[in-house]
Amino acid sequence: MRRRTLARTAVAACALSLLAALAPAASAQGGSHGDRHGKPAYKRVGYFTQWGVYGRDFQVQDIDTSGQAAKLTHINYAFGNVSAEGTCFTGNVPGEADAWADYARPLVAENSVDGVADTAEQPLAGNFNQLRELKAKHPGLKVLISLGGWTWSTHFSDAARSPASRKAFVSSCIDLYIKGNLPADGARGGRGAAAGLFDGVDLDWEWPGSAGDTDTVYRPEDKKNFTALVHEFRTQLDAYGKSLRKRKHYELTAFVPTAPAKIDAGFEVPEIMRDFDFVNLQGYDFHVSGERNTAQQSALRAARGDFSVDRTVRDWLRRGAPARKLVVGMPFYGQGWTGVTGGGDGLNQPATGPAPATWAAGYEDYKALKKLADSGTYTIHRDRKGSHAWLFDGTTLWTFDDPQVLSAKTTYIRHRDLGGAMFWSLDGDTSDGELMAAVDRGLNRRH
Repeated sequence: MRRRTLARTAVAACALSLLAALAPAASAQGGSHGDRHGKPAYKRVGYFTQWGVYGRDFQVQDIDTSGQAAKLTHINYAFGNVSAEGTCFTGNVPGEADAWADYARPLVAENSVDGVADTAEQPLAGNFNQLRELKAKHPGLKVLISLGGWTWSTHFSDAARSPASRKAFVSSCIDLYIKGNLPADGARGGRGAAAGLFDGVDLDWEWPGSAGDTDTVYRPEDKKNFTALVHEFRTQLDAYGKSLRKRKHYELTAFVPTAPAKIDAGFEVPEIMRDFDFVNLQGYDFHVSGERNTAQQSALRAARGDFSVDRTVRDWLRRGAPARKLVVGMPFYGQGWTGVTGGGDGLNQPATGPAPATWAAGYEDYKALKKLADSGTYTIHRDRKGSHAWLFDGTTLWTFDDPQVLSAKTTYIRHRDLGGAMFWSLDGDTSDGELMAAVDRGLNRRH
């Protein structure tokens, strides 16, 4: 995924990281969490970024007003961090944790899901309280805490290294997020302040057994340790769920890579899939703007030897993953190059570097790319066989997914009987949730 961490510079770093890494469904209303025909509903998993509430000004309320919330089954909150001591933690530590955004920041009425301003006395405010209000408005919607990301996977290997360290790590995460025992921050936080908010844990360790960010530790034994860590999470989550007066199943998921070398270095697929409810497949950043030539970043199908959604799905199936536990990742952003030469439609041509963009060079939200497409300056090109699209104005190229591409991908999901779709990230969509609506229509379409 990305730590897609600290709003701007992390986006570019993550993009390079992922290059290295390289049923009738629910009711027509969308977002229902069952199926009229008794079959499991397709998952619709959207990542909400902690830092997006600042410069991007994408609030939890926007998930509701855009129509996204009514169509989602899961929201993954990105991200929770792992300390050097091997525990889940939060606080106000620049670059490491942001308790202010998580649960201390007061919201005024017009930015609140329920239209009521936060008070100085309430123990839970910020994003966590807004997510709680969103769940109350949309019963059945689940919220998971996503741990790690590109920047914050630094200490995963250490935390997973021994039975004792795994037990302590998992226990700390359950205490902080599932039991909701937040550090006190004035009136905010305290024991049980966030109890009942999170419905499970999403593991975004990038990557067990192979290189990730520059300071991320990795070891050959990460592969077996990851299996043991997943099982420890499953064991402790189940035990806590059974201890409640009203028993609850807490979900356990992960973000997993597309590159076969990354899969084989870090994932004992049959073993971990027994403990995961589902996994979110990397379905984007197959090529990124840091490369010298333009290329597709999220094609459904590609030439032999190139990355694609179909190849990723097949690689996970071949290694023993059940189809219904594979959720296909889809980008709500594009990768872009400038200084493109060579003529033609611009694809697979030399470029001088990443294209200028709003938040980080070479990375632009779909909502901004839609405006470029509508401006008349760019021409949209499509590879019908590969099901991918790009914009080109003769100098600058952006590769991205639009509703037409997503329609083809949802057809693929239905025909392959996969688990559903995941989106990075919700703030890249239009204000009326155009991409989310396209996926919802596609997954609800009959065979």
